[in-house]
Amino acid sequence: MTLPPPPADTPAAHALALLGERGAGRLPHPGGDLATHLRRVHSQLATWGARPALQLAGLCHAFYGTDSFPTALLPLPRRAELAAVIGEEAEELVYLYASCDRPATYPGLADPEAPFHDRFTGTTTLPSLAARRDFAEISAANELDLAAHDPDFRAAHGPDRLALFTRVSSLLSPAAWADCQAVLAGPLPGSPEGPPPPCGVPSAG
Repeated sequence: MTLPPPPADTPAAHALALLGERGAGRLPHPGGDLATHLRRVHSQLATWGARPALQLAGLCHAFYGTDSFPTALLPLPRRAELAAVIGEEAEELVYLYASCDRPATYPGLADPEAPFHDRFTGTTTLPSLAARRDFAEISAANELDLAAHDPDFRAAHGPDRLALFTRVSSLLSPAAWADCQAVLAGPLPGSPEGPPPPCGVPSAG
C-alpha cells in the first residue's frame, strides 16, 4: 500500500521535502527506507487521533538519530531549521524522543517523579505528564511499525516491547494500547494466526 501524500504547502509536506533533502529515502529501514517508515509512523499517529504537532513529531522523530538508530539527518546545532518547518512544539518532541537514554529512562517512564535521561547532554529532567504521554505514543507507533514490517525484530524484541508498553499503558491512548496488544501479544507474523499490522500501517506483503 502506498500512503497518499500530505496536502501541498502544509508542515507535513515541507517536512517530507526536508527528509528527502537529508537523504532519508536512501537509508535502508525495515519495510523499505527510513522515509517510508517515518511516513507510516505519521499515518499511525493520525489514525490514533494524535494532534497535528504530535503527528509531525512522529514524522520527524529520527532527525537527530535515536538511542537505537544513530544516523542523524540534522546535527543538533541546526535544530532551528527543523523547528522552522514543523513548529517549536513538534521539534521539542523530536528532541525529547531522540535524546532519550532508553536503558536509563524506560524503567521509570510512567512515574512522573522519575528522571528522564538525556543521552546528548548527560543530564536529567522531569518531563511533564503530557510530554511523557507524547513520548510513549511516538514510541508505540515506531515500535509497532518495526514489529509489523520486520519478523526478526518482532521475534527477538516483541516480548520486551509488550512488557514496556504494559508498564506504561497508562500513558498511551486507548487506540495505541489496543494495537500494542494486538500486534505484540499475538502469534508471530507469518504464522497462520499472525496478527495484522496496526490500524493505518500497511502490510509488508
